[in-house]
Amino acid sequence: MRYLPLQPEDRQAMLGVIGAKSIDDLFVDVPGAARLSGTVPGLPMHATELQVERQLGRLARMNQAAGDGPFFLGAGAYKHHVPASVDHIIQRGEFLTSYTPYQPEIAQGTLQALFEFQTQVARLYGCEVANASMYDGSTACWEAIVMARRITRRGKAILSGGLHPHYVSVCETMAKFTGDVLETALPKLDGTAEMEMARLIAAVDTETSCVVVQNPGILGRVADLSELAEACHAKGALLIAVVTEPVSLGLIRSPGEMGADIVVGEGQSIGVGLQFGGPYVGLFACAEKHVRQMPGRLAGETVDADGKRGFVLTLSTREQHIRREKATSNICTNSGLCALAFTVHMTLLGEKGLRDLAALNHALAVQAADRLARVPGVKVMDGAFFNEFTLTLPKPSRPVVREMARNGVLGGVSLGRLYPDGDGRENGLLVAVTETTTGEDVEALCGALEEALA
Repeated sequence: MRYLPLQPEDRQAMLGVIGAKSIDDLFVDVPGAARLSGTVPGLPMHATELQVERQLGRLARMNQAAGDGPFFLGAGAYKHHVPASVDHIIQRGEFLTSYTPYQPEIAQGTLQALFEFQTQVARLYGCEVANASMYDGSTACWEAIVMARRITRRGKAILSGGLHPHYVSVCETMAKFTGDVLETALPKLDGTAEMEMARLIAAVDTETSCVVVQNPGILGRVADLSELAEACHAKGALLIAVVTEPVSLGLIRSPGEMGADIVVGEGQSIGVGLQFGGPYVGLFACAEKHVRQMPGRLAGETVDADGKRGFVLTLSTREQHIRREKATSNICTNSGLCALAFTVHMTLLGEKGLRDLAALNHALAVQAADRLARVPGVKVMDGAFFNEFTLTLPKPSRPVVREMARNGVLGGVSLGRLYPDGDGRENGLLVAVTETTTGEDVEALCGALEEALA
């Protein structure tokens, strides 16, 4: 049964309001060459279900999946082992069919899971409060900048050169609609984390609302944010820290401990597979004094009329629940199911398990970096890193990555892909190593890299 509620006269009335004569007028900005007339070329007019399944299977086999061979891709999305018990638990009907509390008072189990999630994120980030999740790390980053504007009543944000370029792109797109001024920079292959911190400290002034810094940065460098936090606070600005690899916090001091006012990031590494780039789960935490400016929703603990423990949506200042001018965000939901996966995996790990996992990731990455440093023509970036580091190759890395892929090795993320304008970064290769990486994988990477550079 088709659902077509609008009559022709309804459509004409709507077109009249916006000043269009016909539906076709809505597409005048699309070039004629880009428009499709008739059916899609190459597709049959009809096919059986079995034929469609077989064709889609043939197309799927053309892909190289993360588990098909040595895998060293990272840059904000990481291949970690997710225990089968995580999927088993989140697919229980009680969770899967009510993953976000649309009727919170009767969704006690969901609210409790979100409360536990918030507690884990707050402890992980070293902050006093955390919300019930965001869509992903990049949108959480932008929401933090908007939150800083509300708190400081200033409109200039300074973005570190170590911030993921996709996060920068999201912020630049959104800033076009809000009027925020973003001061951006590009990462330097020959620089250090200390040099970038000094640059940011020098850039903070009385017009700055916030400084946004990623740790570890996009090139894998690890920095101490303490001095930068002090410099921000001295000028009345906030420090926003971004963490795209939450496993790193099993070893690295949390941003909150280093003085960050708002900490955001991507939670995909814990409980959530790569999934072709999403859906993921954004993490957001801050100091308690800023909680009423925090976007999204927050689950809180209370007691009912009988004194029994219960859970409620303590704060939910979104456009769904409050007048637009009073809302802190127009986010329509939280990433409830992915947040639950994060919570289950983190619970299975425990504090010691997370520390052990982080130590294993770092140890394997150090071993891989030492081995890659012996490949002729390859230089490993100086400085401290967690499980991701940058190589400098003797030639542009994009064709090298493609050649390695043809040999069955997904050898890393080309900086030329992340920064297509060049300016010295096109020879950089970002390599990520996790607990799923074996010694044989590293040897395969070295062999494929030597062959591609020959």
